[in-house]
This record gives sequence, structure tokens and C-alpha cells, in this order.
Amino acid sequence: MASGLAEPGPPVTDGGAGFGWGWARRARAGAPLLGVVPFLAFVGIFLAIPTLVVAIGAFGDATGRPTLGNVEALGTSTIVDAFVRSIVLSASTALIGASAGAMIAYTVVTARPHGLLRRVVAAASGVLAQFGGVTLAFAFLATLGFNGFVTVFAQHTLGIDITGSGWLYQLPGLMLVYTYFQVPLMVIVFLPALDGIRPQWREAAEGLGGSTWQYWRHVGIPLLTPSFLGSTLLLFANAFSAYATAAALVSQGSPIVPLKIREAITSEVVLGQANVGKALALGMVLVVGVVMIAYARLQRRTARWLG
Repeated sequence: MASGLAEPGPPVTDGGAGFGWGWARRARAGAPLLGVVPFLAFVGIFLAIPTLVVAIGAFGDATGRPTLGNVEALGTSTIVDAFVRSIVLSASTALIGASAGAMIAYTVVTARPHGLLRRVVAAASGVLAQFGGVTLAFAFLATLGFNGFVTVFAQHTLGIDITGSGWLYQLPGLMLVYTYFQVPLMVIVFLPALDGIRPQWREAAEGLGGSTWQYWRHVGIPLLTPSFLGSTLLLFANAFSAYATAAALVSQGSPIVPLKIREAITSEVVLGQANVGKALALGMVLVVGVVMIAYARLQRRTARWLG
């Protein structure tokens, strides 16, 4: 009996075209991810793999057998003192650099937006923040060292010995040198937060009869505090992990942790301490990790109103 409905025929296939189109769609969707492949490769080679090597070596002896001796060595008085000095050095230079850099950044923000002052300070800060390592140590040695031109000038002209007991080659000298590159770094990282303070907020406070002090107390300072603290933590991590400047400036002794690691790896007096150096490096990774987690949390809070 005939029916008004056509009987279903065999399924129509596209000869694999559907699979081809599906593959093409997936390829187009994944194309933007190709841009992060170099970054992921860089992070894996220079961060993830070295961290894994350090973590494994910290719990192994020279023959590769598991041991807790390297980690237990972190409790010795010399290593504890090195960590304390590193934390004091990093915290003091971070606070000094953050305070001075914030004031400089505020001066720049209150000037003309595209004026000469802002361009000069921003350019100088970008250069000086990267001026570190052996070059910076040599600059201070040539200036304030035993035969530096400022030292020689003070001795022959003013009759003053500014070298003292060699403070430049000890912890006070490291504080001075580290502060030199901490200040411009603070200017760079704190400028966006100051730029995020909208003039309308100041005008609104004045329209409601608020004074300048009340505006900063109830609006400006609360908004800038997370960014300021986050920038200070970034400066702490920057100083805590610095090595080249201290290695070039301090030729004797190992007052801070990075130099302790160098001593453990290269010492010709006490052999077989390479894995102790890895345990020291693991301790530094943990400290910096805690600091950067706190920094990320503060940055997320700052982004709420900067956005």
C-alpha cells in the first residue's frame, strides 16, 4: 500500500569530509595556543626542570641514595645565619626601595602626563633596574672601593677615610648596592597603580567637603596599599635571589645564602657538598614561592579596582 511518506534511504556520507572539517575546526581553535608554546618550553627548561633537579638532589647523597642529611644541614648555625642575613638584606632593601621608589613615582604622576620629567624618569628607571650583576659591583668598587675615585678624593682632599673597615664588602655594602637597583624597579612596578587613581575620586572627595588628608586616608592609601605591599614583596624576591652582584662584591666569606650555595658547590676545602647546595637552593625556592604567592594574591586584589 502506497504511503505519503518517502521511505528512508541509506545514510548519506561525505566521504570523510565531516572528519576533515572537524579536524580543521579543532586546528583553528588550537592555533592561538601555539603562541604560548615557546613560553611553556622556556619555563620547563629553565624553571621546572632545574627545580625538579634541585628537589631530587636535596634528598640524595653523592651516590644518589636517599638521605635527609642535606636537609638536616640547613639547621646548622652558619646556614641559619646566612638565611637570616639574606632575609634582613632583602627586607631592608625592599622597604627602602619601595618607600623611595613610591615617592619618585608619585612625583612623576603628579607632573604632566607626557612631559619631559615622566619620559626621563621612566627611561632611566628601565635602564637602572637592569643595571646589576658584575657591572654594578664594578661601578661601586670604582667609586667607593679602597681605590675608588670618591675614596681617593675624600682621603687626599678632605682627609676622611670613608672605607672604614671595608663596609662596602660586607652586609652594609650589599644593602647600599641592592637599594641602587631596587628603587628604579619600584618606580616601574608602582607607576601603573598610581595611574589607576582616577582624578574623579579626588574631585568627589573635595565636593563632599573632604580635605586632602581625608582623601588619602579613606580613599588613596587603602586603594594603593595592596599594590604597594605587592611591589615590596616583588622587591624582596628580587633581592633574595640576586647572586652576581654579591659574588662580584664579596670575595671572602659567604654572608648570604646564594654565596653559601656557591661555596658548597665550588669549595676545594670541604668536598662532596654539592647536594647541600641543592638543599640550600630548595630552601630559597620555598621562601621565594611563599613570597610570590602572597604577591599574586595582592595583585588580584589590586586588579579589582585597576580594571
